[in-house]
Amino acid sequence: MFTILGTDGKEYGPVTAGKIMEWIRDGRANLQTKARREGETEWKALAEFAEFTPTHAAPPAMGAAPAPAAAPASAPVTPAGPVDAKAYAEELLARGGSVDVFGCLSQSFHLWTGNFLPLVGVTLLVGLAQAVIGMIPLLGMISGLFLNGVFYGGLYYYYLGKMRGEHREVGDAFAGFTKALVPLMLTSLLQAGLTIAMALMFFAPWIGFVIQVMRHPGAPGALPTLSPLLIGLGGIGALVMLFISISWIFSFVLVIDKGLGPWTALAVSWRVVTRNWFSVFFTVLLGAILMMLGLIGLFIGILFTIPLLIGATLYAYESLCNPPQVPAAPANPEQPLRG
Repeated sequence: MFTILGTDGKEYGPVTAGKIMEWIRDGRANLQTKARREGETEWKALAEFAEFTPTHAAPPAMGAAPAPAAAPASAPVTPAGPVDAKAYAEELLARGGSVDVFGCLSQSFHLWTGNFLPLVGVTLLVGLAQAVIGMIPLLGMISGLFLNGVFYGGLYYYYLGKMRGEHREVGDAFAGFTKALVPLMLTSLLQAGLTIAMALMFFAPWIGFVIQVMRHPGAPGALPTLSPLLIGLGGIGALVMLFISISWIFSFVLVIDKGLGPWTALAVSWRVVTRNWFSVFFTVLLGAILMMLGLIGLFIGILFTIPLLIGATLYAYESLCNPPQVPAAPANPEQPLRG
């Protein structure tokens, strides 16, 4: 007998292995769905139990069409060929995933407390590597355009492994350089270029204002007037930049986790997140607030709380881009829903 853990944090079951195989064949669960054997305390992916390996799968009934194979780790599975971003995003959205803001924060907190030293250590290591490269003349400026996505992709890969109960080593935090170097570099360049182009549309007048101010230092009477139109344009630009940054927040992880191409990852992230924008935004906002609590520790404490923000963001990603599709109601009416 097994109990399944839903994305809402509730437990469903206990039910038999046969019933879970039915849920897998029906697409209501997959081999990444978290479960616990009766009498045990550890939550593991279904793929880790011998009962759900292909050799133990029940054969189809006589005369019945064979059931489609369940997705092994991430659903829907990315096709080997070109991916239609719109169709792929719609497929993800059709699975009904939603973001539980406080659930993501709670899961991130448990991940943080259960893996404190590894998460803090690799996050600090990746941050130091970025900082060192950033201090190199010319290379530092270029790295901001090309390598940010590579660093983030590797860090996300490490975190996802910890979240999913997979084995990860310190070197995996730099997996962006070995698993998806070119796609992540291009995604970083595309995202930065499009963001800068959009920002110039709103903030170009501010550049002219700043130049005029610099021409007349110490001469208040000669300073240009800060018009309401300029202020309003800047405010609108700030909101647009916020909207864009949240909408593309899953781009790098879609590249490293799903194998999507740069433009496809940007488009899929945009389509999925904009349908759930406020829930993703509040997850990131509250995660950032928790992270900023590290400032209490004389600033250096923030190094220990950054994983809370990353974890909350990635749990939102899991909810929207990799929902386990746990059944919404207990299969056996005699078994009450526990949770």
